[in-house]
Amino acid sequence: MGAALAWGALAASSLVIGAAFGLLRSWPQRLIGLVLGFGAGALISAVSFELVQEGVQKARGWPVAIGLAVGALTYYLAAGRVAAMGGGGALALGAFLDGIPEQMVLGIGLAGGESVSAGLLAAIFVSNLPEAVGGATDMRREMHSERKVMLTWLGIAGFCALATVFGYGIADIATDELQAGINGFAAGALIVMLVDSMIPEATEMSGRTTGLVTTLGFAVAAGLSFNT
Repeated sequence: MGAALAWGALAASSLVIGAAFGLLRSWPQRLIGLVLGFGAGALISAVSFELVQEGVQKARGWPVAIGLAVGALTYYLAAGRVAAMGGGGALALGAFLDGIPEQMVLGIGLAGGESVSAGLLAAIFVSNLPEAVGGATDMRREMHSERKVMLTWLGIAGFCALATVFGYGIADIATDELQAGINGFAAGALIVMLVDSMIPEATEMSGRTTGLVTTLGFAVAAGLSFNT
């Protein structure tokens, strides 16, 4: 259990590090856009190789498909609620909704006696950094309080770390189908977040160069996934 908490905290720490960088100073819009584009590519890699592919390998397609639908709908409805309340934080919401199931999968694997999935850990860490940088930057503009923004990201990171422990605790009853569904949920939330906010925002800030850095982010995360 202690190991699960330690690995979960390590994976979630990138959210806090990214948020701290976002609040450190006012970064140029173009740079933020490029960072977001890189992160979008890393997240696309995580969806492709660490979530959907592994979910299908565990339990074929239907549990993943159901998870995708539930995750996508959950993010869509939650993001709509956030927008209706007049707040921002779409990237923070995305980090929460995909971070929880991602780190549950990490905890389940640890409880099963598997070695830590370096690919999943790397994908979580690499994709969290730019997501948190962009999210914290947006939230600072809207909330006008660096303390509140940092507390928000600390809270998200804390819940994500605890999700690893929760996954460890339910491992005995987590069937392959359930694990595949959890993977699908995270992937569904990520896809909607990417299309709805992260990629459009990156393109608006950085123009056509966004496509290049998104491809670079995908390549780096895919390389880490297949070589670790």
